[in-house]
Amino acid sequence: MTNRLTGWCTGLLGLLIATTASVEAAGTRGYFRYPAIHDRVVAFTAEGDLWTVALAGGRAVRLTTHLEQETRARFSSDGQQIAFSAGYEGPREVYVMPLAGGRPKRLTYDGESSRVVGWTPDGRVVYSTRHYSTLPNTQLVLVDPGSLATRPVPLHQASQGDWTPDGRTLFFTRLAKQGSSTKRYQGGTAENIWRFADGDKEAVSLTGDYAGTSRDPMVWKDRVYFSSDRDGTMNLWGMDPDGGNLTQLTRHRGFDVLSPALSNGRIVYQLGADLHVHDIGQRTDRRIPITLPSDFEQTREKWIEKPLKFLTALDLSANGDRVAITSRGNVFVVPTKSGRRIHITHGPGIRFRGARFAPDGKSLLALSDATGEFEFYQVPADGLAKPRQLSRDGKVFRYFPVRSPDGRWVAYRDKNYELWLLEIASGKSRRIGRSENYNFSDLSWAPDSRWLAYVVADENSNDRIHVYNVERKTHTPVTSDRYDSYSPTWSPDGRFLYFLSDRHLESLVSSPWGARQPEPFFDRTTQVFELSLRKKQRSPFRPGDETDTKSGKKKGGKTSKKNSSSSKTSAQKQAAAKKVEVTIDVDAIQSRISLVPIDPGNYSALAATEKHLYFVSRATTKKRTRTLKAIRRTHDQKVTTVVSDITSYRVSGNGTKILVHKSDDLHVFDASGTPPKSLTRSKIDLGGWRFAVDPTSEWRQMFVDAWRLERDYFYDPGLHGVDWKEVLARHLPLVDRVTDRAELNDLIEQMVGELQALHIYVRGGDHRDGSPAVTLGQLGGLLHRDAAKQGYVVDHVYQSDPDLPSRRSPLSLPGVEIEAGAVIESINGVSTLSVNHINSLLRNQSGRKVLLSVLDPGAKTSRQVVVTPISSSRAADLRYDQWEYTRRLAVEKSGKGRLGYLHLRAMGKANMAEWARHYYPVFHRQGLIIDVRHNRGGNIDSWILEKLLRKAWFYWKPRVGKPYWNMQYAFRGHLVVLCNEKTASDGEAFTEGFRRLGLGKAIGTRTWGGEIWLSINNRLVDRGFASAAQTGVYGPERKWLIEGHGVDPDIVVDNLPHATYQGNDAQLDAAVKHLLERIKNDPRPVPKPPKYRR
Repeated sequence: MTNRLTGWCTGLLGLLIATTASVEAAGTRGYFRYPAIHDRVVAFTAEGDLWTVALAGGRAVRLTTHLEQETRARFSSDGQQIAFSAGYEGPREVYVMPLAGGRPKRLTYDGESSRVVGWTPDGRVVYSTRHYSTLPNTQLVLVDPGSLATRPVPLHQASQGDWTPDGRTLFFTRLAKQGSSTKRYQGGTAENIWRFADGDKEAVSLTGDYAGTSRDPMVWKDRVYFSSDRDGTMNLWGMDPDGGNLTQLTRHRGFDVLSPALSNGRIVYQLGADLHVHDIGQRTDRRIPITLPSDFEQTREKWIEKPLKFLTALDLSANGDRVAITSRGNVFVVPTKSGRRIHITHGPGIRFRGARFAPDGKSLLALSDATGEFEFYQVPADGLAKPRQLSRDGKVFRYFPVRSPDGRWVAYRDKNYELWLLEIASGKSRRIGRSENYNFSDLSWAPDSRWLAYVVADENSNDRIHVYNVERKTHTPVTSDRYDSYSPTWSPDGRFLYFLSDRHLESLVSSPWGARQPEPFFDRTTQVFELSLRKKQRSPFRPGDETDTKSGKKKGGKTSKKNSSSSKTSAQKQAAAKKVEVTIDVDAIQSRISLVPIDPGNYSALAATEKHLYFVSRATTKKRTRTLKAIRRTHDQKVTTVVSDITSYRVSGNGTKILVHKSDDLHVFDASGTPPKSLTRSKIDLGGWRFAVDPTSEWRQMFVDAWRLERDYFYDPGLHGVDWKEVLARHLPLVDRVTDRAELNDLIEQMVGELQALHIYVRGGDHRDGSPAVTLGQLGGLLHRDAAKQGYVVDHVYQSDPDLPSRRSPLSLPGVEIEAGAVIESINGVSTLSVNHINSLLRNQSGRKVLLSVLDPGAKTSRQVVVTPISSSRAADLRYDQWEYTRRLAVEKSGKGRLGYLHLRAMGKANMAEWARHYYPVFHRQGLIIDVRHNRGGNIDSWILEKLLRKAWFYWKPRVGKPYWNMQYAFRGHLVVLCNEKTASDGEAFTEGFRRLGLGKAIGTRTWGGEIWLSINNRLVDRGFASAAQTGVYGPERKWLIEGHGVDPDIVVDNLPHATYQGNDAQLDAAVKHLLERIKNDPRPVPKPPKYRR
């Protein structure tokens, strides 16, 4: 099967390479997205620009030319104007321009992503943004193209919408599309269509009877048209305004209907890489033939100006005279001094990975996907001959090769947790190990190439070092399973194996008693150990004495020159090295471990040379600086700092040179155990290094790579039953239509969505850069323009916790104290009415002091104050702070001091601080609301659940004062958790664990439904990725948990769109009511102390 698959991939890739020229010649290149329509004119995005074309098709006309992306075009009702989203100055804002052409006019200055949705019947532009929400929700906002006045639609959640012609009724998609790339999604965040009319008390759901997706509402002739995946594919549907009389318009298979737009009974939409038009009245559907009269500038050969930005592997030749650099799928050999810089891999659309020098330095070993699967190749180091394929059995992702010193063997591991040996001469591989407890790591060859050391986790998850004998095919564990042991490295004479192990367990925290229940913190746990491979060997770190027969000293105490190792010639040393034969006495080997005299630290990457040990020490600081250190392999030596603040290092095969990657430089210097005499002189000359890539070939390679990485990383080897080869065959031809990197991401999203799993994200990549971003400063309030009052009126200043003054709005700081009703007349002496929008005066002012002229309410004269605008991201946090703070105040008020409130925004490092900040002040309350609504996930659910599971079982009673309980800070009262449709990932795991462990009830709405955990470790050549969902979650009942559905709350309460916009929080009210009832029925007072003995 493997060979058939490889051949199939090779043939298909070859066919596409061969047909690329004909595709160009035929003029069919073009990938069309985000269509809009007015009468018989269609607008769309291609090459990141806006274009128009006749509805009948033909030659398109380019409207915009900016380097960034212009998307989501929508025509005004008269068809003369086009509104769209663009990033001319960095943030994606709303612009409008004449259809006939002209300079776009900026309508918004939000500093956050603003997506055009459409136009209202009265001529305002509708866009979606989070800029006006406190709890981060997408809302609809109206902006007047003339005055730039904005008005949010009074709905707490709304992402798309269309009005009836009279402007009285809005049909809207309540939720924004969840961010994961998946199809046929039916979790709690599924998009659904609602209706809200003037005078309605609340919006009404129209498509809630279907668990999947219904979005893109479009109104025409008393019908609402939309897209939905009710038949398994996103197709066009229609319904009456009340949600009834459902009809299906299109019946596509294989590709979803995307981004539909309607005008006069015709709907245009994206299907694959094409645009289609569906005529509702005629019941016809056809592809719009479009020709782009373009030079396709982004498909031209591209020069990589900063190759180290795309670095994936480094290696140093055996004698340290050359460095192999793998960058963006290419391999280069660079001399450490003078010489020729060689690009040794050629051929567009091929990715090389992990190039390593052969022991003789004449060739390199690397992985290449030239056949459609990653195989091992031998590549001449001079670049004068073609690479020679060594293996032909690739079927799953392989990690970087580790070649034996004699050049005969290659050890490698793969994504199936298997350990392999490849014999170079025969090209045959043999599996030598399989793990059920994480993957193998830290492969290290003995100097005689007969032994391989490796690390693999034991049943208790502790990493353990083993050695494998190539000849006898035997495995021997050389460390116990009591501690993590790793990073094995052999002494060049084959007598010792050095390794790192985390055995120094001394907590910096001495007791669990104290503020916030301090926990043990084990810093500097790693120590360096020496394993004597033979019995009765003397360690080089042992001080000399009369039993040391190899100390080289005569009876008089003088060193004998005859026996001095320094007298050996280089030739003698090389001859001795060739004669090394490693003998391991496996009997009682674990008892021959000794501690190298180095203070414990946070160490990694141990390497041994003839005279030294090298290792990396990581600082216990926020930056976690990495420092290369060394110690001489003799007694009474001190650790020396070699180079600080490094990224990585490697030692040459003969142990005489060291390669260090530091910042954006590479350095090679003598392995003397001391700092280089001059880092400047040791720096490798990379000046002028750049290379060219062919984008179209690279896009094709990345697309297949993304397909292959999903296949090899996805948690289910069966890929949810999807015919993954057919998925590739269906989507791959469209790669030749792609004209920029964003389009490639769009196509990859369509492909990986077929796996129907969350936690698959398509992000990043090498996109065309526009102008330098011009960020907006924010004042931390809501303002509106009022010419009569000669400035901008402050409507609201966002609140935050007064105990945290650093998080307050710039307008509310002491000495500034600008209140609602104040008028900001000028900024830095410029009238706020002299510009289109006040925020245009705050461009590039984030973090910089500005002078405001302010007229306070009731004041007759203005005053001047200096404020420091905050960034847009901090402004979003400030709005969130207000939401959180006002929830807390509401609970304090309604609970009358008996209830606590704690909100967790996510489940990461910063949220541990949130827990500490908000839990410990209320741990003694009778009830506690843990709010994980909109929780973005992370990985600390087990840590929080552990805290909540602590139970008080006895009480302390001092001589005077109240009693208090053991299991300090354990919560004794009643608990409830709040969740909603935006509770995601680890937030869902916490919610489900909270329920299953009997801690309390969950109140709210069904959660997102993403519980196959991910790690983003499958990057493409340009650093973009299509992440894979890698680790599934199931319960003791042997059912997969949460994925694709979400957590169902015990008590369902929805925060409806209009009522919540008006300030209500039904879910919070329900939680308060629930806890007060529980407290009434089960008050749980602290037991009174017993009577004293008399």
